[in-house]
Amino acid sequence: MDGSYRALSNKSLESNILFWGQENCAPNYTFKGNNVRDNYVIHYIQRGKGTFASANHSMVTLQAGDVFILPKGVPCFYQADSKEPWSYFWLGLSGIKIRAMLSGSILSTQNYLRQVQDSKFCQSLQNLFEAAHSPSSLTNDILIEALLYYTFYNLNIEYPTKRRKNSATKDEQLRAAITYLRQNFEDSSLSIIDLCNKMDLSRSYLYTLFKNNLGLSPQQFLINLRMEQAKEYLANTDNTIQEISRIIGYNDEFTFSKAFKKYSGFSPKIYRQSLTK
Repeated sequence: MDGSYRALSNKSLESNILFWGQENCAPNYTFKGNNVRDNYVIHYIQRGKGTFASANHSMVTLQAGDVFILPKGVPCFYQADSKEPWSYFWLGLSGIKIRAMLSGSILSTQNYLRQVQDSKFCQSLQNLFEAAHSPSSLTNDILIEALLYYTFYNLNIEYPTKRRKNSATKDEQLRAAITYLRQNFEDSSLSIIDLCNKMDLSRSYLYTLFKNNLGLSPQQFLINLRMEQAKEYLANTDNTIQEISRIIGYNDEFTFSKAFKKYSGFSPKIYRQSLTK
């Protein structure tokens, strides 16, 4: 196992990063310290997978793109996988406002979130981790505090504890979500958060709905829609690759080409050429 750890000196009664660190865990690695923490420790899994459990909750398998938290005063257990051990970074948090800011999110009730990598919460969490690396100064301390509040803001907006009661069945919700994505996938500004807000569903609920029924995340379903439409344009039109990228919802040719190659195994140009042979 290798990694880094650092304690920070800036103190705030309301909210504060006490320490941060990063680990590339060995197979089956488990934390050997006190499993009941005096603070809150958020982990973001960057690679690999492992298992996690907290008091009164069943053990779950988590993987890259997931988040788990060690709540203050709650016994927890977590272990790296034997074949694909995880790597993660963490932020240790304290302050009288941390519990209150967590309380608006389902992270506070189940202690983990799945597949957050495309969320604003994840982006702000990573920005916060990067800012914690910088030398302490007035400006950086202000930046860290601002990012900390922004991270919790995104957490509560994207992964709230409660939503208004939705009387639609899961099948109806899934059909409505699929219809919305099919009707709007050509809009480059479309995001899964837009879909969540439109349907009044949390991001984690929508993810589970898609994953359990289609085997795909909502984001991957959206990408698949765009890629299949791109194949149609490449095969049946003379539109340039740049034109096609804009038609199907990408702002630039490079991002589209990268996504298309990942999806099909070929660049758009090579794919089009293969159809004429």
